[in-house]
Amino acid sequence: MKALVVVLGLLIGGYMLADGIVVMVKGKYIGPAKPGPWSVLFERLGIDVFRLGPLFILFGLLWLGWTVGLIATQSWVFAFGVLICLATLWYVPLGSLLSLIVLAILVFAGQRLGIR
Repeated sequence: MKALVVVLGLLIGGYMLADGIVVMVKGKYIGPAKPGPWSVLFERLGIDVFRLGPLFILFGLLWLGWTVGLIATQSWVFAFGVLICLATLWYVPLGSLLSLIVLAILVFAGQRLGIR
């Protein structure tokens, strides 16, 4: 189970980091020209979604740092994992889905994983 959470953390973090770098360098995200459903929220707030590269890089690094802490079974991993999962729910559809899976595993199996 821990291996699954590690893989999910690496996927989310790695993709968000790469997406942030790509949008800063190329001016577009990985994938289609129009960003996913998450962009509607930012557009409604008047935020140019193509200027969010640093936010994606930050989230990617937070996820990757959390994954390293998970591997090392650090005491802060459960609380930080819950926070980062909740903070990533805006990244619809894939980021929110994977975050919900990680959150469910943390809440329901965190003790068995030795992180709660």
